[in-house]
Amino acid sequence: MKTIKLIEVKSELGAGTRGASMGPDAIKIAALDFGSSYFKKHKTVEVLNENKLLMEPIVHDYAKRIKGILSVCDKVAKEVSKTITEGKNFPIVLAGDHSTAIGTISGLKIAMPDKRIGVIWIDAHADMHSPYTTPSGNMHGMTLAALLGEDNMTNAVNKPDEETVEHWNQLKNLGGICPKINYTDLCFIALRDFEPQEDHLIKTNKVRIFNLAEIRRKAVERIAIESLNYLDQCDVVYISFDVDSMDSSISKGTGTPAPQGITEKEAGNLIYYLLRSRKICCLEMVEINPTLDKENLMAENAFEILLKASNQITNDF
Repeated sequence: MKTIKLIEVKSELGAGTRGASMGPDAIKIAALDFGSSYFKKHKTVEVLNENKLLMEPIVHDYAKRIKGILSVCDKVAKEVSKTITEGKNFPIVLAGDHSTAIGTISGLKIAMPDKRIGVIWIDAHADMHSPYTTPSGNMHGMTLAALLGEDNMTNAVNKPDEETVEHWNQLKNLGGICPKINYTDLCFIALRDFEPQEDHLIKTNKVRIFNLAEIRRKAVERIAIESLNYLDQCDVVYISFDVDSMDSSISKGTGTPAPQGITEKEAGNLIYYLLRSRKICCLEMVEINPTLDKENLMAENAFEILLKASNQITNDF
């Protein structure tokens, strides 16, 4: 039987808007409002953040606060690796911005260096920029590129300074392994908002996308089955759930909402069906920003999804 271990990462260094660091606590408030003892029931550990750097001037324009993100991701990697190697633990990472997933997947790879890790990226965005291609410099848009060891020099538009390049290479090589994942072991669900540089990588590497039209045509249970079948060659599978995968009419409490997304019910059912697979080794939930929300609605939706996912994990594993 698997035991859930919650890993809180209250970091928002990689985001362009402030407030995502409050996401984990907003979910706790939602749990209290629902009268749930969820956070008392499950063991929780908090990874130290570097949010003090938000008060400092931006030094690296094409990879904002990369030094702090490198530090946070290193801590996350160590905590996730420890959680996996402890035995029958199932880590659920509740994080601020999506850059922390660099640490999460690095930790999985450190703990399981010989395992092939599949990634199901439930997100409106591709997060495949590098310091050479980024239009914003915000590092929550570079997560998958770091994990893939991808610079995308073919589409380079920026010339980052030497220190940025050094830190970027350190981030790609976190845990001494690069790349952590392969393009063939990645699929997107609800992806719809990305730049031409990312589109080039997706098309060149033939990355599988389950878009909204396909989701609606087949329904989420079928999408869960097909995404797991697509990653059948992988030994373990990680799920990353960015709340902006949900439609902007729902996902107001996030920094980068996008229209034409899935509903909260579809998101909850999708993750529930995915978790029926024993290959799933970790779930991450990111980008809840209560400062942009009204009446904590996003966190309430996220908590209901979290609760449904957790019940599946403890019942089936």
